[in-house]
Amino acid sequence: MHRSSRIRLRGLRRVVVLLASGSLGLSIAFTGVAPSARAGDGAHVVCRWTDQRLGEVSGIALSGVHLGVAWVHNDSGGGPYLYAMDTTTCVVRARVRISNIDARDIEGIASGVDASGRHVLWVGDVGDNRDSWPSVRIHVVVEPAVLKNESVTARTYQFTYLDGPHNAETVLAVPTKPQLWVVTKQLAAGGIYPLPVPLVSQSVMQLPRIAPAGGLITDGAISPDGTKYVLRDYVWAYVFDGLPPGRQITRITLPQQPQGEAITWTADGQGLLTAGERDNALWFVPIPTDAPASSSPPTSSSAIVTPTPNALSVGGGIGKPFAFAVAAIAALAVVGLATRWLRR
Repeated sequence: MHRSSRIRLRGLRRVVVLLASGSLGLSIAFTGVAPSARAGDGAHVVCRWTDQRLGEVSGIALSGVHLGVAWVHNDSGGGPYLYAMDTTTCVVRARVRISNIDARDIEGIASGVDASGRHVLWVGDVGDNRDSWPSVRIHVVVEPAVLKNESVTARTYQFTYLDGPHNAETVLAVPTKPQLWVVTKQLAAGGIYPLPVPLVSQSVMQLPRIAPAGGLITDGAISPDGTKYVLRDYVWAYVFDGLPPGRQITRITLPQQPQGEAITWTADGQGLLTAGERDNALWFVPIPTDAPASSSPPTSSSAIVTPTPNALSVGGGIGKPFAFAVAAIAALAVVGLATRWLRR
């Protein structure tokens, strides 16, 4: 993608965030319905980084090998680089270059294991701002045993979605087995798509949609014990019991960030770590102590529950005509801006 086009697309994405936030505020004001989200009491900045290489942090995954380390990457255009960040000091302890990929639009990362049981990083080159790529890619690299600046190679799997191309920014991986999902990012509502087990490298895999997801989902992660997962948008984090699609058990207000696009769990599973573009802070967000306890992962389709509304709606207010009107106006404005910018 040409640099000018990439700049326009980044600008468009920021307009989407502003419009979504505006829609939320107007919906609350005119419907008189307050959000049902739990307040993120106790949220605080863990550390701030000064490393200029971390200009647009868009994904984060807790290391499966190194205690107190999370792997982060920048947004599209940031190159095929992964950074090992100390989760106490925000110091970058290593930069890893994936030498055999071109990093078209890396938007998500997850840690897990491969079919051989090795700890790996699943790197999602899944961004598709125009919903136009015939296929997108998951790259898998073995997580380095020693933290140092180095180059590694990845194995690549290609896939698309049975219902057509989508933009996505979220890769979910079970920490203890090679099981993956991609969550797409649409303005009104995205979807959850499982990758096949085992993965197929000889052809383009076709992913079915198994459940809806909220709109503007920017990242997610499965808990270290594999019993819960979280999805985030620009305003809230949604915690689910079980593996996808799971059952939503709580919703947490996230710290205000210019463009929050990254989330993972703490090693003990009691809290979340968040980061974002145009912000140099790593935040800790506690899970409410009164949130329902986890149960076994769902075993039948009867356990599927549609996620609650996202930043374009408010708790209990989604059915209000005015809220719909506001969201529709915001969507039309985004479409108009997109058309103008992409034709330049």
